[in-house]
Amino acid sequence: MKLRDYVIRRLLLLIPVLLGVSVIVFALTRAAGDPASLYITERMTEQQIRGVYARYGFDQPVWVQYAKWLGGVLSGDLGYSRSANLPVLEAITRFFPATFELTTVAIFLAVLLGIPLGVISGTRRNKPVDHVTRIFALAGVSIPIFWLAIMLQYVFYFQLGWAPAGGRFDSTAGYFFQIYPGNQELLPGNCIPQSGQTCFYTVDSLLRGNLAALWDAITHLILPAVALSYVSLAVITRLMRSSMLEVLGAEYIKTARAKGLSEKVVIRKHAVRNALIPTTTIIGLSYGGLLGGAVLTETIFNWPGLGQWSVAAIRGLDTAAVLGFTMLAAVIYVLVNLIVDVAYAYLDPRIRLD
Repeated sequence: MKLRDYVIRRLLLLIPVLLGVSVIVFALTRAAGDPASLYITERMTEQQIRGVYARYGFDQPVWVQYAKWLGGVLSGDLGYSRSANLPVLEAITRFFPATFELTTVAIFLAVLLGIPLGVISGTRRNKPVDHVTRIFALAGVSIPIFWLAIMLQYVFYFQLGWAPAGGRFDSTAGYFFQIYPGNQELLPGNCIPQSGQTCFYTVDSLLRGNLAALWDAITHLILPAVALSYVSLAVITRLMRSSMLEVLGAEYIKTARAKGLSEKVVIRKHAVRNALIPTTTIIGLSYGGLLGGAVLTETIFNWPGLGQWSVAAIRGLDTAAVLGFTMLAAVIYVLVNLIVDVAYAYLDPRIRLD
């Protein structure tokens, strides 16, 4: 099967997956409480309350409500988010760049450090470096992320003053408005993507040659990215180590050594590439999960992304926002898994996309 046909088939399978997710989440949001409560105030009369039910269709059967919501989604209308005071689609375009920038840096750190640590630990089994790496990885999967985030804030902000406590930029310096001059009416940290603007502060400040703004964006990004990446880093390290141990005992590795290849060539060209196959799955799932909303990290560091918005939506029973956020997370997971499956064929030519 050609790669193009495989990708098209997987994209078509996205339709029933999203339909199933939407049905489940829609039913749960209706079971969690009366969706009309978000629009009703204590001062409303009975007639006004009935008008709210009639206007938004809450007086109709659930399947009719779902059909109307699905029709709106297909036409590009995801509803209105009361927690953000914006249409859901516009809220996503404002909050997603912050989450994407944070999670991309976090997964980059996790991969950049996790794979080499796993390789070193696997090739030096039961050596001091292996014990240190295993302790480091075990701590990563054991430490609660909120505790790590708070400790990073305490040490590097309150004690040392090396990094900001939160946010995406220094609001007193005005770097945000230098990069995005047309966004003065927005709350700090929000951004509307426009022509020539990605709303990724590091990228936009670099493209405009504003080094002060770039440094400001990086310093605000470091602590939340480190806190968010540690769990994924630990999992990648542990899995890479176990994969290396399994691969190093395989027959083709023994054959490569018997042919007289140097140990570096055996490790780099034969062992690491095959050990990356199961690790790639974890990287993809971790990235998809992080993009779905790093709730704790964004809340602690006051990072204006999808995670913080989803918390506000859940607390306020903002059903339209919850549905929009969930559908976005489902799409991200499916697309990331598709990329992982395609990467398999590159890492191992024996794998065929059929």
